[in-house]
Amino acid sequence: MNNTKTIDNFIIFDTLTCNAMAIEPLLAYINQYITLSPEEETFLASKVTRRTYLKGQYVLQQGDISNNMCFIVKGCTKMFYVDDDGQEHIIMFSIEDWWTNDLGSFTSQTPSDFNVQCLENTDIIQFPSDTIEELFTNIPKLERFFRKIIEKALVASQKRIVRNFSLTAKERYAIFRETYPKMEQRLPQYMIASYLGITKEFLSKIKSQLLLED
Repeated sequence: MNNTKTIDNFIIFDTLTCNAMAIEPLLAYINQYITLSPEEETFLASKVTRRTYLKGQYVLQQGDISNNMCFIVKGCTKMFYVDDDGQEHIIMFSIEDWWTNDLGSFTSQTPSDFNVQCLENTDIIQFPSDTIEELFTNIPKLERFFRKIIEKALVASQKRIVRNFSLTAKERYAIFRETYPKMEQRLPQYMIASYLGITKEFLSKIKSQLLLED
C-alpha cells in the first residue's frame, strides 16, 4: 500500500495494492456481464490499482497519454477539452459504476485530446495499459467484457451526436436528467450548460419553463 498525503492541496492520491475485497464494486459490475472464478478474481486484483483523488485533481490531462482504463467506485468526474480560445467543452460526466478515460489515447498510446478532472473526492480502480494484454491472455472472457463495454460506450456516443443535431436544448436537458438522475445536486449549473452546449442563462430559462409546466 502506498498512501500519499495532502500537501497544500497538491499531489493528493492514495494508491492501494488491491485484493479481491478492495475491488469488490468492480467485481459486482463485471459479474453483470461475465462470471469470474475466485482464482480469476484474485489474478485481476493483482493487476489493477485503486486510487483516491481529491476534488479538482486530474486523472488525465490534455496532451498526456491515457495509461489507464478507470472504473469509478465513488465520486464524479468530467471529461472535457479546451479549445484554442480557452473555452471549456464538457463531453461527459462519470459517476459510480461508470468508466472514464480517453479510449482513443489509451488504445493508440498517443496524446489525449481530453482532460478528466474530479468534481468530488473520487475513488477509482485503474486498469494499466501495460497489463491489459496479460489480463486478456490469462482471463480471455475479460476481452469479451471490455468489448461489450466499448460497444455500449460507442452507441451512447452516437446517440448523443444525433441528439445534438436533432433535438432542442430543452429535450436534451430532459435526457440529461434521465441519464444522470439526481446529478443536478452534485454539479454546478454552468457545467450542465456546457455539457448541453448552451449558456447558463439559457439553462435557467429552460428550468423555469419546466417548473411552469409542472
